Amino acid sequence: VQLQASGGGLVQAGGSLRLSCAVSGRTFSTLSMGWFRQAPGKAREFVAAISWMSGTIGYADSVKGRFTISRDNAQSTVFLQMFNLKPEDTAVYYCAADRSGWVSVNPDYWGQGTQVTVSS
Repeated sequence: VQLQASGGGLVQAGGSLRLSCAVSGRTFSTLSMGWFRQAPGKAREFVAAISWMSGTIGYADSVKGRFTISRDNAQSTVFLQMFNLKPEDTAVYYCAADRSGWVSVNPDYWGQGTQVTVSS
């Protein structure tokens, strides 16, 4: 399974970005999908996840109300729409996939990261 993340960049505080993660190598609809992030000097942390058929969605408290995760099973892609970005959102963002019904802390598959930098 290959996960290809894109959409990162540099944005001012209060701005928006949309991350995408295209999946290949396995039937996308059988995977739960998630986003994690890792800031410099910090551990990787959970950001958001969405179950196989979008029936269950979860967010870290720090991004609730600002980030939206969604998926397009026809395009085998998961998205992370980020609004009202803050400097503390600066991190490398990783997409992840899990064969179980939910994204665990150790997902089965990881994508490469995409850098998000929010300037103040």
